[in-house]
Amino acid sequence: MLFERQRVILTLLNALDGPIGRLDFQKLLFLYTKEYEERPSYEFVPYRFGGFSFTSYADKRRLIEAGLLEEDEQHWQLTKAGRQEAMRRPVSRERVTRFCRQHAGLRGDALIAQIYRRYPYYATRSEIVDKVLPDAESRRRVAEAVVGRVGPALLTIGYEGKCLEGYLNQLLQAGVTLLCDVRRNPLSRKYGFSKFTLSKTCEGVGIQYEHLPELGIDSDKRRHLETQQDYDALFSVYEREYLPGQHAALDRIRRWLLDDQQRVALTCFEELPQQCHRHCVAKVFERSGDRRFRPIHL
Repeated sequence: MLFERQRVILTLLNALDGPIGRLDFQKLLFLYTKEYEERPSYEFVPYRFGGFSFTSYADKRRLIEAGLLEEDEQHWQLTKAGRQEAMRRPVSRERVTRFCRQHAGLRGDALIAQIYRRYPYYATRSEIVDKVLPDAESRRRVAEAVVGRVGPALLTIGYEGKCLEGYLNQLLQAGVTLLCDVRRNPLSRKYGFSKFTLSKTCEGVGIQYEHLPELGIDSDKRRHLETQQDYDALFSVYEREYLPGQHAALDRIRRWLLDDQQRVALTCFEELPQQCHRHCVAKVFERSGDRRFRPIHL
């Protein structure tokens, strides 16, 4: 069973009709989702060569495992089974075909430069800006798109209802420099949010990842939480009986804020902070009276 977004990859590759460079395909997928889809199949983050979708690469691996896609060091292309699947159930075939015709001669540095000029935010972490943008005005627009928030701050964020790239963009746009995972067990069935992948992707976009499992709450204590009163009762016990004993973990956060001047985001699953213990951790610092550490809930 394929996701609809994976069918977008198959349909686009089929319309491109032949092997295509990995970087070219990533940029064409970026343009297609940005300019031809009302609800983008993929989101992107600023990365080494511009906008990048970790999710699309995870889907590429699944399509290879399914025998629908193959790659070498430089190119992606459909297998015979992949072409048959793409033709059997294409996604928006006319729209994809129109897109491919419009961009038929656009590849390499010219393609990247066009994207950088139209979407400068996604070039803010690029290693090749000077190479593909020789004009000073375009480079200036990229420089101005860099998030300029500085100075220590305490933020919180949950990943419920978010894709990995949307979550990372929230962190980047808030100027977060360190993500502190306060889950007891940092595992997730949702792509990108288990510890290994989350730490690697954070590193890739320039955000330090740290895990403080001792600040988490055991999963068996989180069962049967149905009302806000249930959450409040759990967090009351957590704040009164457990959190005061976690001096070492709280001191690490304090050092990140005060000594290292980091913009620290506490993260867990729940979208609403009042339904997540991260807001209890944040309150410890809010009670210090330092206005810099009044938590910002993303």
